[in-house]
Amino acid sequence: MKKLTYIILLAVFFATSCQKDPMDGIKSHERAIESFSVGAGLVQIGPAVIDRDASTVTVRVLVQPSNDFSKVKPTVISSYKSNLQPASGAQVDFSGSGNTATYTVTSETGEKKEWKVILQPFSEVLLGTFKINGLVVYGGTGPEYGGGAVLKLDDKPWDWPATDGPSAELDNSLTLTYTGVTADGNTYGKIVNDAGADGKYANFQYIQNPVTDVNSFYRKIPKGEGTWLHNYSDNTITFTFADGSTSTGTFESAGTTSLGNGLSKTITDNAFKFTLNGVDDWNNIYSDYDKFVKRPRVFWIDVKKQ
Repeated sequence: MKKLTYIILLAVFFATSCQKDPMDGIKSHERAIESFSVGAGLVQIGPAVIDRDASTVTVRVLVQPSNDFSKVKPTVISSYKSNLQPASGAQVDFSGSGNTATYTVTSETGEKKEWKVILQPFSEVLLGTFKINGLVVYGGTGPEYGGGAVLKLDDKPWDWPATDGPSAELDNSLTLTYTGVTADGNTYGKIVNDAGADGKYANFQYIQNPVTDVNSFYRKIPKGEGTWLHNYSDNTITFTFADGSTSTGTFESAGTTSLGNGLSKTITDNAFKFTLNGVDDWNNIYSDYDKFVKRPRVFWIDVKKQ
């Protein structure tokens, strides 16, 4: 029985090994750039954007004083069995107009296609020093019934501690520096929250009845030092505190946003914006307690670059 099984397996092996490769004799017409990375010396932000219809490759490169576009040695992958010129790893000069260079991909059949590769300078808007100009909340239960409001936290000084309420934060400065970029092209770095001339950080304690600690809502920027990560897929900024906790928001440009029910928020320069998870409290509608403590909705840290 074992001998018979062995003979059958041999027969199957020889039968399959003699079958002709269905791709044998078929040559590829493909002549595309499949992936592109700038290599050492430059910092690429995210994957290259490849437009097959337009035969273009666009690569975002972080703007830094050390950038040298004249001696770029990219890693390039082209179509299967194609020929690439300049070759992957070859030094290419991108310092001309538009920071562009031309690559030629020749298919296995000998057909050629020229590809325009663009190194697009990218400025990380977070880098630099920003002065905190305001702490603003949109909050309130039932805004459709007039329960909502947009308020600076220091508009109601009697709701906060006298010496280290929200106003203590208004002489602070935030300095964000670049450290590196993740494998998926997200930048990250360090943030220093300087306490300013008064040497104080805000302690977000609501001191009216009932006294409530609301630092979980409003302490979105680390005291002292922390880190930041800019995620470009959803345009969020995540701050990590010394204890490992995090807060996530967005970095907004100047403009006015309508919040509905006749309310709006105007950003003069820039702002870090955070969505808060307050809960409706119909028993305290129209009160400061409702707006600041129970149903805060959105929080802005207004900043101006120095």
